[in-house]
Amino acid sequence: MPTDTTADSTQPTADQLRDQFTTLQERIADLETALENRDERLERLEAELEETTEENARLQARVDELEAELETCRTQTEARLDAHEKKLDANKDRVGELQARELEKGAHLLADHVDENEIDVPDDRLERIRKDDGQRYFRLPESEDPLERGGRVALAYGDLLPIQQLARMDEEMLRATTSALPSRLAAKLWKARVDSTVGDNPWRKGSAGVREYVSAGDLKHWIRRQEQGVSDSYAKKLVSRTIDALLELSKNRLAVKKKRQRKNGLEYTERRVLLMDDAEIPGEFESGDT
Repeated sequence: MPTDTTADSTQPTADQLRDQFTTLQERIADLETALENRDERLERLEAELEETTEENARLQARVDELEAELETCRTQTEARLDAHEKKLDANKDRVGELQARELEKGAHLLADHVDENEIDVPDDRLERIRKDDGQRYFRLPESEDPLERGGRVALAYGDLLPIQQLARMDEEMLRATTSALPSRLAAKLWKARVDSTVGDNPWRKGSAGVREYVSAGDLKHWIRRQEQGVSDSYAKKLVSRTIDALLELSKNRLAVKKKRQRKNGLEYTERRVLLMDDAEIPGEFESGDT
């Protein structure tokens, strides 16, 4: 009977089967080892997660505790601040009342110690003054300090002539105060007379009862230097208007006189603005003492 050699050739041999069995055993061992490692790592991660969860819970409890303490502190602080504010307001009212009474008695109070918006005085009138000690004070208008603290009262702003008040202003404030060019020129002209730092001063020393004077011709050239682009004819008109403003703002403490002049063999009449020796200018005296 013939033998089937084809079927025998397709079946694995015993050696091959042993090799496959060994390979499978090794693969199973490797998988079991990997599985054990994964289980160990998983157990370790679960333990760390549990520890982290417990720590988070502890920290959250501490946060809640601190927030409660902070809210308590905030409430207590606000209560203390409210109490202090009420006490300060009460003290401020008492101080303001005492200051008002002292002012009504003629006292002069240091300006740094007075809240002028909180002082209740008759007609709400307070005057800021400067004394010989160089410090600023508040007083009721025209009141004299019976204790004479700080020395004599220097000239108060309200005592000045309008021309003196304008002369103390800077350019921006002067323009905001008056839109009239002649008035601004009059203020600058007065400032040039009393402030040596201005530099461009057309005033001249007088004689025979005249303390100082400025001529219309000098005033015209001075105006053209002050106002760039002003024509000669317009400057002449501004001279007259500036002189009128000087007289008005000085409350007629100045005088205007005509004087005959001779130049280049020709005789002409020129106007002069005069400040006489006996003119009563606040803060200025005939001798020049201040």
